[in-house]
Amino acid sequence: MCLLVGLIILVYVFYRVYQHLFPSPDINPRDKYVLISGCDTGFGNGLAIELDKQGFNVLAGVYNPNNKDSLAKILSSRATVFKLDISRQEDIDAAYEMISNKTKVLHALVNNAGIATAGYIDWVSVETMRKIMDVNFFGHVTMTKKFLSLLIAKRDSRVVNICSVAGYLSKPGMSAYATSKYALESFSDCLRREMAIWGLRVSIIEPGFMRTGIVEGHDKSLRNLWNGLTDDVKDRWGEENLNSQIKGIVNDIFIKNAENPAKVVQALKHAVMNTAPRIRYRPGWQSSFIMFPLSRGPAWLTDYLMIRPSLKGAPPAGIRKQLIN
Repeated sequence: MCLLVGLIILVYVFYRVYQHLFPSPDINPRDKYVLISGCDTGFGNGLAIELDKQGFNVLAGVYNPNNKDSLAKILSSRATVFKLDISRQEDIDAAYEMISNKTKVLHALVNNAGIATAGYIDWVSVETMRKIMDVNFFGHVTMTKKFLSLLIAKRDSRVVNICSVAGYLSKPGMSAYATSKYALESFSDCLRREMAIWGLRVSIIEPGFMRTGIVEGHDKSLRNLWNGLTDDVKDRWGEENLNSQIKGIVNDIFIKNAENPAKVVQALKHAVMNTAPRIRYRPGWQSSFIMFPLSRGPAWLTDYLMIRPSLKGAPPAGIRKQLIN
């Protein structure tokens, strides 16, 4: 058994070395259209700029209309910047009408838009969970279904979905976000297998913590969430536990060492324009060398490592009351 595992690892290492030394060529970007959601900031913004430089016809959706002009000034005349809220069917329908008038073939759809919220399941409302799912999952599903006919109009088109390490490893306090990403991972796998006969490629991007707006400000958002909780939930957990959680976020080694988002942009670029895009990309050391191997380990070990930080902090007020009684 050990010999077989060693052989598999050796073959994999040789394969990755071969990929590095003899990379697959890129496609010709001329007259190819790429639709990207969530181009206001972060990955989507960076990808829109990079693909525009390469010569693609970029279709950049922005959530905030105030960001249209600033992005349009950076991009070339080939690009189209438009308002797109993927949780609104009317925005998606309007985008389809506009794009289908420009082209009957879409080279790539990059489902990038996303929102996040932190907080224990006992803290986060069902309404908030639904909102997260509406954007991070159902929004991307609706976009994919709407533009599928333009994607499969030619072979070798692709859908690229921004997932996360949270799509394969659930961290305490991230239930709403992780649930949406797990769902998107499953959808991506089904889409890839169902549409293989059409030649549609589907890639999944699974980054760890990157220096973007969605990562910054977790401590403030947690305190804001706390301020909106009902009195019974506050009594159950106690402000001492809240402060302990905030301290844990501030000192979190992965957040403190959040990686350069350019790593994700390069992975996205490869998935869009390479002749042999990968099924999964894990850009950065956090996802590739720590989070993914941890997710493959025994559940008891993963649980121990995930639960241990909360056991070292201040226990919930309700537990202290139980011990006293």
